[in-house]
Amino acid sequence: MSRLITLLLLLVVTGGPATAGTVYKCSGTSGQVTYQDAPCARTQRQQTLQLSNDPSALAPSASAISTPSSTPTTDEHTEAAPAVPSVPLIPLYQCAHAVDGKLYISSNGHPQPFLAPLGMLGALPTSLSQAYGQPGGAGISAPEANRGRVTSGLVASNYVWVQDQCRPLSVPEICHELRDEYEQNARQLQRAFQSDQPPLQRRDSELQAQLTNC
Repeated sequence: MSRLITLLLLLVVTGGPATAGTVYKCSGTSGQVTYQDAPCARTQRQQTLQLSNDPSALAPSASAISTPSSTPTTDEHTEAAPAVPSVPLIPLYQCAHAVDGKLYISSNGHPQPFLAPLGMLGALPTSLSQAYGQPGGAGISAPEANRGRVTSGLVASNYVWVQDQCRPLSVPEICHELRDEYEQNARQLQRAFQSDQPPLQRRDSELQAQLTNC
């Protein structure tokens, strides 16, 4: 029992203020406890307590008082989720396929030239037989042209070098494309088997990092 409680009990028993000296705690066989300034009877168990006139000796020290801390400790602090790192936007380009004109998005604004059948280009306003089979019509640079009439089959079997044409996308356009890819990747990730998820998860992280700049 603390010294402060002892003092309060002494005040109740004696009806007066406590003074410096020895107080006797007497415990009887029936379990009754009394506090007095004289030694206990022989039939009682006795404990001695020392009192002081210094009020500060009776009050608990500030270091002994345990109060909840308003600031959580390091161990109690719940770590916040790590912020998504920011990655600069990569340039994207909208390109038109040289053969069929279909548009596509690419990170390469200068795709490699490739050979395409001349008959697939569709750039001629008339049929190939009309363009290459009539006197005075257009011609091609091929050895077969010197050996007689040029036919549509001959033109179609010749290849020419072509290259897709690209233009750089603006920042809003890049962000739009990244959001579309992010949503598509997220849908694939939800449906993917666990063994197929790692590359989709990596791409998810890459897209989130880039989208922080949008």
